[in-house]
Amino acid sequence: MTTTTDLNRLLWEERAAGDDSRAWESLTAEPVGLREEAGDDGLWLRPPGAGDDRVVLAIHGGGFVSGSIATHRRMFGHLALASGLTTLVVDYGLVPDHVCPAQIEQVAAIYRRLAGRRVALAGDSCGGTLALEVAGREAVPEALVLFSPWVDLAAEGAGYDSGSDPFFTPELVRGLAKAYLAGAEPAELDLGGLPPTYVQVGGDEALLDDARLLASKSAAVELDVFPGQLHTFQMAAGNSAVATGAIAKAGSWLSRTMA
Repeated sequence: MTTTTDLNRLLWEERAAGDDSRAWESLTAEPVGLREEAGDDGLWLRPPGAGDDRVVLAIHGGGFVSGSIATHRRMFGHLALASGLTTLVVDYGLVPDHVCPAQIEQVAAIYRRLAGRRVALAGDSCGGTLALEVAGREAVPEALVLFSPWVDLAAEGAGYDSGSDPFFTPELVRGLAKAYLAGAEPAELDLGGLPPTYVQVGGDEALLDDARLLASKSAAVELDVFPGQLHTFQMAAGNSAVATGAIAKAGSWLSRTMA
């Protein structure tokens, strides 16, 4: 394991070595100034002065086998503060008890219950997968913000061969996809009708080409590559200048797009 001050890189190096004792949510500093409110559909994060007419529906990552409101509420809280928009962080069933398309249907049902409001979708990793699925199946959202989205479930991107990602190997990612799909064929994502979409990805992560593939398929996608960063580096918001700056850029983009 290398010596690094990058908290996100350290977490992935530890997990590659079989040590998962560091809690994912511990990377993120507690956001200050939010009002939290538990609801039937998830956790509402309300920045000062934010109304309910514009909402960000935030979907956590975790390879469909982990992640929760608890792991991601801090990161999405920083995004809520940066955008000034009320944010609803949601959970969904995890593998092996829930498999495709259950997760898509669960998030889509919550999205439909927000009808009548202007809604953007935000998601990291497989949360980005679900955001794209919902955007392709339901009424088109106002915008998408995707952090390290998982687009290629076959894990065929060149980023897997670069050697710069300590954790995400093709075998691991294909195994996660196999468990999630449970024998089903992966759906062809409908990328032709995407709304304005802002994508952030780490320049050293194995899923770099997933983001590039998404950008190549739709002119609606604005791609922002952060050199030297690994998967979902935004989780270190508040404890990393790069992560904090990335969240600020995403929040500013959302604020402008949803104005």
